[in-house]
Amino acid sequence: MDIVSALFSEDLQLREAPGPSTRIDLNGIMFSMAAPEPAPVTVTPHLIVLVRCRAEEAGEGVLVVEFRDEAGEQVARNASPFTVEPGKFTYRLVRAELTYATTPSTIEAHCRVGSGPVTVVPLTLLPPVS
Repeated sequence: MDIVSALFSEDLQLREAPGPSTRIDLNGIMFSMAAPEPAPVTVTPHLIVLVRCRAEEAGEGVLVVEFRDEAGEQVARNASPFTVEPGKFTYRLVRAELTYATTPSTIEAHCRVGSGPVTVVPLTLLPPVS
């Protein structure tokens, strides 16, 4: 299985299209955000991971997401098994509690299916807006 995309997003909508086919509308894609208050602060962003399963694959996997700070230290981890019909796509929604000690600073989500390749998605927390 392959990770097609991994993004921090505010909203996800699914809709049918002719075929039948499915459309995924992602809104509020972000790579940074203003802190809601001065650091230290905890935020709970949504990470959306889109996964493709080839027709010849079994359709069962485990999505592992390790969140790492700028020093490379793991600050949170999520592992969730999933099933997808062979030849199809699925998405996983990962919500983590990320604590930022200072602003600005960046935490990276290191995403992989099983022992597959890693897709890295950064989220930088900016100082609060006055």
